Amino acid sequence: MTFKALIVEKNEEGIISQSIQEIGEDRLPEAGDVTIAVEYSTLNYKDGLCLSGAGGLVRSYPHVPGIDLAGTVEASEDSRYRPGDKVVLTGWRVGEVWWGGYAQKARVKADWLVPLPDGLSTKQAMAVGTAGFTAMLAVMALEDHGLAPGQGEVLVTGAAGGVGSVATAILANRGHQVAGVTGRPESAGYLKDLGAQSIVARDELNEPSKRPLETERWAGCVDAVGGVMLSRILAQMKYGASVAAVGLAGGAKLEATVIPFLLRGVNLLGIDSVMRPYEGRVTAWGRIASDLPMEQLEAMAQPAMLSDLPALGAAILKGQIRGRVVVDVNS
Repeated sequence: MTFKALIVEKNEEGIISQSIQEIGEDRLPEAGDVTIAVEYSTLNYKDGLCLSGAGGLVRSYPHVPGIDLAGTVEASEDSRYRPGDKVVLTGWRVGEVWWGGYAQKARVKADWLVPLPDGLSTKQAMAVGTAGFTAMLAVMALEDHGLAPGQGEVLVTGAAGGVGSVATAILANRGHQVAGVTGRPESAGYLKDLGAQSIVARDELNEPSKRPLETERWAGCVDAVGGVMLSRILAQMKYGASVAAVGLAGGAKLEATVIPFLLRGVNLLGIDSVMRPYEGRVTAWGRIASDLPMEQLEAMAQPAMLSDLPALGAAILKGQIRGRVVVDVNS
């Protein structure tokens, strides 16, 4: 039997191309022990890189991108999963060095899977995807370091993006006063519908601070930007507050002083979703099912097919995708 897959190829001249092909199961990775009938995938920044061949994430071609997938187990050599089980996969370098979710079938390692949480469909799980999973990990880390409703404004940078949209919705639903940072004024209404109480223009925070400490302003922050903006935000955090760093859309270099850490006890928390151990994944997905309003999730999601992905991948690299993209691999 054959199935559809979006194949990325690289020719001898180094030119990248994408095409939808009919391939057989014998093309799937042999080292996997669970075969999944994929129902939905999604689009993340890493997917845009893999689709275009940028960033050096893909090690060998031909390749099937898609760092997230959700579907039904068809066959399993591992006792933890049986045919008919609904499962979710995010991270573990799937879609980068291992064939991913942009196909109707996938073969992966059982250790990488998580059972689909009660209350979520496979479609909703992919509306969450790596971006939403990362956002939940960030919120959990902030709470673990003392963040509670009523302490003041919680800043979300890159708020109209995938991580930012989900973080905004979760924080607002948890009772926090959310301030969303965006460089797109037209996104203000969208963010307020997700629960943001105020909108901060990107330019307001996108210049280096002239002082090591500024007026205390933020009770917490989920930062998807990094770079200059993160260094500026560190100088504005309240005493004992934390920043959960989840991305580097604004650059990987951080020019800052240690003064916020020494004089205000500010915490900079690194959030990794790729290699997160199983127990933490199950906890986070359970929290997503309980703390993320499904009507908000639906509002931030847009549908797509495999054939849409080359164009959407290019768009996400340019910062032109708002919210989440849900890919129906069978349409």
